[in-house]
Amino acid sequence: MELIEELMEKRERHNAEAEKHRHHRDRLNEQTKDWVRKRDDLNAQARELIDEANTHKAKRNDLNQEVREIKVQRDLWNRKVNETAEALARKKRDKEPRKGPPIRLLKKRLKDLELQQQTSSLTLTKEKELIDQIRALNAEIQSMEKELEGDSEIKVLMAEASEAREKAEIYHTKVEELAVQSQKEHDTMMEIYDRSDAIRKEADKAQENFIKCKVQADEEHQKHIEMIKQVHDYDKMLSGLRHRDSTPTEEAAEPGEIKSDRDEAKDIYEKFKRGEKLSTEDIMLLQNSGYL
Repeated sequence: MELIEELMEKRERHNAEAEKHRHHRDRLNEQTKDWVRKRDDLNAQARELIDEANTHKAKRNDLNQEVREIKVQRDLWNRKVNETAEALARKKRDKEPRKGPPIRLLKKRLKDLELQQQTSSLTLTKEKELIDQIRALNAEIQSMEKELEGDSEIKVLMAEASEAREKAEIYHTKVEELAVQSQKEHDTMMEIYDRSDAIRKEADKAQENFIKCKVQADEEHQKHIEMIKQVHDYDKMLSGLRHRDSTPTEEAAEPGEIKSDRDEAKDIYEKFKRGEKLSTEDIMLLQNSGYL
């Protein structure tokens, strides 16, 4: 009876330990599920943000391609501006009257006089004379230019130059507008990528916690299984004892066999008393030898 009570006490202790590990395992498994849900939610958010960022990236790339195409047109018209300006200047030189200085020299003279007026300290009389010279020279230049602009060939070149400047300005303005839009798309894309990276890091952390909980849950499950096995071993021993007590004593075995088995059984029983785990064969030997 004392042995049965001892076995019952040990069985209950191991069963309580098994329950403790089971509860801890179940709690860890719930945490594992929570981390999986959080990881999957975060990864889904990150994917949505990446898709959104890629949309802005595609828009930026389209805008950049359009900028490149329009720059080709802008550069073409800028070359046209330079070409027509040079052609107009040559034509004006060809059409200028042969008598008197050319317009370019008159303009240089006008610029020198204006600089003199601005930088020199003159008497009122000298300054009035200088102003009169500037006015006369300016009137002469305007008259010559007006006469040249009346020439049909020069009119054509002036119209071409005006159109080239207008076209170049239109394309230049368009390039600037598209460049601003492209930069906005790029900035938005980068901001979304940064948000996605931050969320991805949270997802990675959730994955780490999931693995940690899973490992701990597996460890607790293994401990639970080990405890349950020991409980089952105690159940077998208790069953053997109760069966022995309710069954008439069988015919004794040969003396030599009993001595050998009981010596081994004694060692196993000592292991049992120390709390060491016994195999099924050990339990059967204890039962056959009369210890159980």
